[in-house]
Amino acid sequence: MSVNRCMLLFSRVQHRIYPWSGPVTSRRGVYSNSSSRAPDTSLFVPLNVKSDVGGDWAVGAELTQPLDRSELLKILNKFYKRNEMQKIAADQGLDVQHSAYDVMNQVIESNCELELNTLSTDECVCLCSPGHIDDLYPYFMRHAKQIFPMLDCMEDLRKISDLRVPANWYPEARAIHRKVIFHAGPTNSGKTHHAIQRYLAAKSGVYCGPLKLLAHEIFEKSNTAGVPCDLVTGEERTFVDAEGRQAEHVACTIEMCSYWVHIQMIRDFSRGWAWTRALLGLCAEEIHVCGEPAAINFVTELMYTTGEEVEVRNYKRLTPCSILDRAVESLDNLRPGDCIVCFSKNDIYSISRQIEIRGLECAVIYGSLPPGTKLSQAKKFNDPEDPCKILVATDAIGMGLNLSIKRIIFNSLVKPNINEKGEKELDTISTSQALQIAGRAGRFSSIFKEGEVTTMHRDDLPILKEILSRTVHAIEIAGLHPTSEQIEMFAYHLPDATLSNLIDIFVSLSQVDGMYFVCNIDDFKFLADMIQHIPLNLRSRYVFCTAPINKKQPFVCTSFLKFARQFSRDEPLTFDWVCRLVSWPLVPPKNIKDLVHLEAVHDVLDLYLWLSYRFMDMFPDANRVREIQQELDSIIQLGVRNITRLIRATETSATPGTDPLSNQRRPGPSPVSPRKVRGAPKAQDSGVEAGQLDKSLGSRLVQEGLLTPDLLRQLQKEWSKEHRQEEVGVKLHKVSVFSLNWD
Repeated sequence: MSVNRCMLLFSRVQHRIYPWSGPVTSRRGVYSNSSSRAPDTSLFVPLNVKSDVGGDWAVGAELTQPLDRSELLKILNKFYKRNEMQKIAADQGLDVQHSAYDVMNQVIESNCELELNTLSTDECVCLCSPGHIDDLYPYFMRHAKQIFPMLDCMEDLRKISDLRVPANWYPEARAIHRKVIFHAGPTNSGKTHHAIQRYLAAKSGVYCGPLKLLAHEIFEKSNTAGVPCDLVTGEERTFVDAEGRQAEHVACTIEMCSYWVHIQMIRDFSRGWAWTRALLGLCAEEIHVCGEPAAINFVTELMYTTGEEVEVRNYKRLTPCSILDRAVESLDNLRPGDCIVCFSKNDIYSISRQIEIRGLECAVIYGSLPPGTKLSQAKKFNDPEDPCKILVATDAIGMGLNLSIKRIIFNSLVKPNINEKGEKELDTISTSQALQIAGRAGRFSSIFKEGEVTTMHRDDLPILKEILSRTVHAIEIAGLHPTSEQIEMFAYHLPDATLSNLIDIFVSLSQVDGMYFVCNIDDFKFLADMIQHIPLNLRSRYVFCTAPINKKQPFVCTSFLKFARQFSRDEPLTFDWVCRLVSWPLVPPKNIKDLVHLEAVHDVLDLYLWLSYRFMDMFPDANRVREIQQELDSIIQLGVRNITRLIRATETSATPGTDPLSNQRRPGPSPVSPRKVRGAPKAQDSGVEAGQLDKSLGSRLVQEGLLTPDLLRQLQKEWSKEHRQEEVGVKLHKVSVFSLNWD
């Protein structure tokens, strides 16, 4: 086959376009992206290009030779591998390697002989003429722009996704002279107290924190102090004025915007964008920022881009906190005021059960509990008249809950994290995280004026000391996130792209400078893919995908799908409809599985309330839903107060060969795979195989009475389960979609 024949083939071939259906990997613009970089055209969905072929298919067959597809493949391969062609195509905004691969497949799979058979006589003569491989370029580009029409608007797409100067996005804030005051200091140094005092004294202001609990706390504190304050969270609006007029002071969560921020979360890979937006865009004469000293230089530099200066106020810890020289080693050594910090719910269940066996009462706090239940458990632990003197909690206590803790005990120094690439991994806790958690001991306002920190296991203690001795890494980057307006402008140029695909293309083309990164958008894409088959306009689809839901809960994901489907039918989601969905009324849990389901139902009601403030007409019964949610909170509180009884019931009902805490059948005997943990020493470094290390450690813990055989089997399952977490996350979407058939 000649090159000229290939050129004609490009210009006239009818393409049988196959729909793109495989997963894509988004390119995150963590630092600077060059505007001349070729886009990842594998993210673009090719269009159907109709041929003008008609009439008798046999016309011209006698003038042409059968197409040699192997020769065609050789020519195309030779063409797109040429460096000159790649560079010229990149200048046109085309990644020639990706697009050429698509084009080759489409050409090879199409009925090429049909097109050649319909060519005119003059064109057929041209097929026999020799030509250079570079002569394919204009035909290739013309064909590529037919398949990818967005190449003609690439400059517009680049301008829309240019995130290099986010300070310019907020002209109202730039039009006023703002004073930024940074309250810098460790945990329990009084920095938050001083900022709050200024907040209460101001004529008007907005407080914002990372948790709904903290917003509730300031809401109550402000109104108690005689300063009328409203509460605004994603799921709740509470106005102190009986007629609903807005108060001059507001307490809210960061996503709802604020004038007052905890800056250390600005580098959070999921929520950092909200803190960046607040810091750059708030129209306030005075902004108070609270955080670690490690953020001072970054905030100062960030404010330099807005032409504003930063006043730094340094604070020192008010009470001493020391690291003990001995680990606890046994739950028999617990004392009043102890808080055992775990990084998994199963660990909380197990330790709570073992504490109860020893005749002690304990309070429990973990992330998926409703806010009311968390406050109830905190009050129980803080009450000097209550016999409960032990707390078992996750690192959620490090976010600002006021607790009377004497001694923080780390049950483990390893927790699951989301890295900058959006990947899940196990990692030793950072110095910043360790300091936040350890700082909960010996609070100035508690009955314990001196704090202590240690570990449960002897081997962890030197590691903890080493972690706490490190210097906290300075904050160097702030998160950004595409807005709904930016995505809508992308959709105007790319009308056939899905929302998930639009996000991928946006991130691929985004340009950010060294001070910013694009926040992880995997959760957003997960929800976008889940409801892609449901007919929604783009703005509604975007709002649904920003909903804060726990994607690990199948019931929550299934309910999310049903919400979206009912919404798409333009049928209001009434109170009765919601009650049928969650099978209301509900009864107190009889085991851990029931408790977990009730927590999921509470999340579903939270989702309804969150959507009710975005689509009031379609979610009309927010008040009635809030009433049953409060009843549900009380039911969950009852279950948590009796959590050890639920654990016993779960263990009793578990059949042989199942995990007592999950009622899931265990797989057959298999070696335990060691978890991959960043920052931890490798098993082989000590000359012991990982499997042998796990076995010997488990045996020793069982012999010492620190672990029961059942809990050891549960631990082994948990370890092996870590390697399947990504697979479970991927399958969850399929499970949720399948569940729709039962609606």
